Amino acid sequence: MTASAPLTFTHTVTERFLRYVVIDTQSDPASPTCPSTKKQKDLGRLLAAELREMGLSDAYLDDHGYVYATIPANTDKRVPVICFCSHMDTSPDCTGANVKPQVVRNYQGGDIVLPADPSQVIRFAEHPALGRQIGHDIITTDGTTLLGADNKAGVAEIMDAVQFLTRNPRIKHGTIKILFTPDEEIGRGVDMADLKKLGANFAYTIDGESAGQIEDETFSADAATITIDGVSTHPGFAKGKMEHAIKIAAAIVDRLPKNTCSPETTEGREGFLHPTSLSGTLERATLGLIVRDFSEEGLREKEELLENIVKDVMLDYPRSTWRIDIKQQYRNMKQVIDRHPEIVDYAVEAIRRAGLDPVKTSIRGGTDGSRLSFMGLPCPNIFAGEHAFHSRLEWVSRQDMEKAVQTIVHLTMIWEERA
Repeated sequence: MTASAPLTFTHTVTERFLRYVVIDTQSDPASPTCPSTKKQKDLGRLLAAELREMGLSDAYLDDHGYVYATIPANTDKRVPVICFCSHMDTSPDCTGANVKPQVVRNYQGGDIVLPADPSQVIRFAEHPALGRQIGHDIITTDGTTLLGADNKAGVAEIMDAVQFLTRNPRIKHGTIKILFTPDEEIGRGVDMADLKKLGANFAYTIDGESAGQIEDETFSADAATITIDGVSTHPGFAKGKMEHAIKIAAAIVDRLPKNTCSPETTEGREGFLHPTSLSGTLERATLGLIVRDFSEEGLREKEELLENIVKDVMLDYPRSTWRIDIKQQYRNMKQVIDRHPEIVDYAVEAIRRAGLDPVKTSIRGGTDGSRLSFMGLPCPNIFAGEHAFHSRLEWVSRQDMEKAVQTIVHLTMIWEERA
């Protein structure tokens, strides 16, 4: 089938999505297991079964909660093996149990009040993307849970694209791999992924926001842990002796920049320091932070700023000690993807063929693709249509999900055409 021949899509992506979001797959950062919650496998089993029903005979769910499957090549050309990947878990930040999706049909603008909790309002003024959704069908929750479009929209879109390709063998493509991962929301999405078993050359996560976006850049990310050992003594006899570890940690937090270098004061390509946890006793306290920037230099600057703040605070506590541990989390995938410009170029063309204006952008965060890229599988991120993720105001458009399906299908065709 040529690139100019029209494709006729019969979408079932919304029906799939509505089935998937009612399955609770929330991950748990406190759990040491993989997957972190057994309930993620509930969706994994369903997906593997549906893939086998579509004819992907090797589809299976492994012990760690990963779903693998293959669409065999149907061309004589030597085409690189590409993989489409989405994560099955939902964020721990907001409950994902008893999701009750609602469909606002033919949206005509204005605020969307969520029915089970009228205090939850998707305000038009606060969600500028709604301005591009006039006439669309908007899927939300009832206001009591998140929706799970992050990333079950991507899962449903990949599944719908698989069904389309298996039902239309006249569309020529190379070998296509499918990977659904657990625990992405807690930073462990590819911890146990078997890339040798997967056998792909390049990959795409389907986990982005607005229709038409292709993201080839992420934050680089470190975690910082500050441990304070204070001086403990009986509080009744503490004058001139006690140096309270919790108060020292609180003083460090108080010295962090307030009008810059924080998530609530930055945007675009600005990075930040962000405290995420504080625990302790009088004698010892531990402060956890995340450090984010698009460049290694930016990370170093912020970590030096943090260390200088700690040193300055500790001058007031001469008998206490401290240490700071920096752990690398992930790096800007652009470092890898730029070595393979065709990955993004083909995605841009696929988005264009789906009838959208492509927009290359950066992610103020990370995806499974961030780590996959540095594991040897270059992996940019394509839009899934999800918005206001990790919150009860999460929403997605039916039409945007359908465009994502079309983009995936066109992308498989382009790789075959250019081989």
